[in-house]
Amino acid sequence: MQKKRIVLPERIRKINGSFAFIEHRFLREGYWDLLSHHELILYFFLVLVSDRQGISFYGTEKICSYCGLSPQELFVARNKLIEKNLIAFDELVFQVLSLPSTLHSEQTHNSTDHHKQPAAASNALDALESLRLSFQREKLHD
Repeated sequence: MQKKRIVLPERIRKINGSFAFIEHRFLREGYWDLLSHHELILYFFLVLVSDRQGISFYGTEKICSYCGLSPQELFVARNKLIEKNLIAFDELVFQVLSLPSTLHSEQTHNSTDHHKQPAAASNALDALESLRLSFQREKLHD
């Protein structure tokens, strides 16, 4: 077992103000591999903007702007995340849910296909990069 060491002790992160988190289970238990590019962008965005109960009031226009999604792409990604039991939506409010105790068997089968894993990791990185660029663009316009 490799010994853990701090690489930059002067830069240890601290929680100041609000803080977003994603459970390690998201990666370890296959949720990372389960989501499409648009689903990852939307999920990570909702995690970042939600309060401690997972609630977000961001509307379609603002989410599309930040995430670089069309309203149709947002609609599809939202419905897929609802189907996968990762978020809830009531026509006004989004809620990021606690991770389900298990993945559905069809989802588990897809996420454990070893030929798909490298593509899924690349897809996730692309999604995070798209979200990062969207936040940068929004910051420039503020």
